[in-house]
Amino acid sequence: MAPVDALFVKVQTTTLPKSLRPTAPPPDNVPKHKHVKDLKLRTKLNRQAAHAARSKALVEDAELLLTSEAGKMQVETELERTWRIGQDDIVESAGQEAAKGRRELKLDGGPYRSRYSRNGRHLAIVGNMGHVATFDWQTGTMHAELQLQETCRDITFLQDQSFFAVAQKKYVFIYDRDGIELHRLKAHIEPTRLEFLPYHWLLASVGNNGFLKYQDTSTGHIVAEHRTKLGACHTLAQNKHNAVLHLGHSNGVVTLWTPNIPHPAVQILAHLGPVVGLSVDPSSSGRYMATSGQDGVVKVWNCRNWKGTVREWTTRGGSAELEWSARGALGVAVGGSVNVYTKPSIQTPHAAKAPPPLYLTHPIPHRPLTSVRFCPPPFQDILTIGHNAGLSSILVPGVGEPNFDSTEADPFENKKARREREVKGLLDKGKADETELVDDDDEDAAEGDGDKNDKPQSRAEKEKRKMRGKGKSLKRYLRKQRKNIIDPTAVAIRAKLEKQREEKRVAKAIENGQIEARKPSYDADLRFILLKMQLCHWRKFAA
Repeated sequence: MAPVDALFVKVQTTTLPKSLRPTAPPPDNVPKHKHVKDLKLRTKLNRQAAHAARSKALVEDAELLLTSEAGKMQVETELERTWRIGQDDIVESAGQEAAKGRRELKLDGGPYRSRYSRNGRHLAIVGNMGHVATFDWQTGTMHAELQLQETCRDITFLQDQSFFAVAQKKYVFIYDRDGIELHRLKAHIEPTRLEFLPYHWLLASVGNNGFLKYQDTSTGHIVAEHRTKLGACHTLAQNKHNAVLHLGHSNGVVTLWTPNIPHPAVQILAHLGPVVGLSVDPSSSGRYMATSGQDGVVKVWNCRNWKGTVREWTTRGGSAELEWSARGALGVAVGGSVNVYTKPSIQTPHAAKAPPPLYLTHPIPHRPLTSVRFCPPPFQDILTIGHNAGLSSILVPGVGEPNFDSTEADPFENKKARREREVKGLLDKGKADETELVDDDDEDAAEGDGDKNDKPQSRAEKEKRKMRGKGKSLKRYLRKQRKNIIDPTAVAIRAKLEKQREEKRVAKAIENGQIEARKPSYDADLRFILLKMQLCHWRKFAA
């Protein structure tokens, strides 16, 4: 035992050689932990803080090196157009690995919907007739294939490719990687759409009964259950920046929901008919939202202020399916083709209802087109379209993110790394009541669109625009509460202010003689006392 102990002590006291130690001084904003009395603990904390500060500085330096943008198709002359280039030409010009993304899956039992895992390596598909399959599309390895023999409406992966949820005819079912049924969620009745919030471990579903339900997949409890009061819902999307769910309803209304608020945080009338397509741009931190309706109109909204549409245009073929890519490209599947538009044209305000410049188009003869999914980062420029005859994957150069964060989603992770990431995700899981909308107090400063309000105003203009009574405490409180959320407290205060204004107006009218003052009426208690006194008086008189 002695040699083992000596070896153990030797390993414990081993330090890095001088050649591998960091020579650069630590940054200035490193905490010193002077409040810790233990010298050994203080030294250890200071060393860890300095190491974390150096790592953060190195990450910032590495980001400066990633200055190259994702490649796009470019034309040589002004008369040429990128949308004239077909998939055969793109496959010939792309590399051998990138060309594997172009494929056609002819399947029975459609129409089909698809969903990629977070790292973009695994694909889950579901047919309306009950065909479900999950596989690694890069290697062609099949994980599970099921024939459920009933109506299936949607599918989604959970925290990783190990589990997936299927919205079946009556309930939501959870399966493992091998296709074994694990759970039957009876609380989710007749689901139509599913979404998984990865940072909160919440499975959200909306169904024909009009209820939006959140279920924690780590504990199995129902976190929230909201009644939308707008009937059956067939459109659901999430904002990956703040985990807010966007719902599109059959009356043309789009609502935004969070687990901690029982009513919509935002409610807008987006279309004149049912909303059939909905997606949020992940490249702009969830700032832009695209919607499409059965009226054949596609609209792009600014989620910071909701002051009308940024851009809108009419499509041929009726309702359209929408999806944003990681680089801000918008895929629109409508009629018998899928069109791709790139920024900044789709995010630039345009008065006329003309479509933005087209980047790429691809005809698909199989109708209807039921889903559009861009492959998540990294490296892949793939767009998968689900239709009645199966699925079609096309190459769209420039829509994928070339610089990915392996700590978020690593396509090359092994079994051990996946377990470590799962444990870390459980420890860092956010609470359901922490989901909220972005604060809109500084929306003008955050927009940066070059408005006239960006110019510095003179003192005279500021005095001219200043309103009387703006600095009162109650006015300041109401100004802070002036958001897109209907707060019962703010509504009660506004009602109280309105009542005070009405009382002042009546008092002023009485003083000017415009109306007569009302005579004070005795209340019920006073009338009862007077009647009792009269009764006693009559009893004495009768005696």
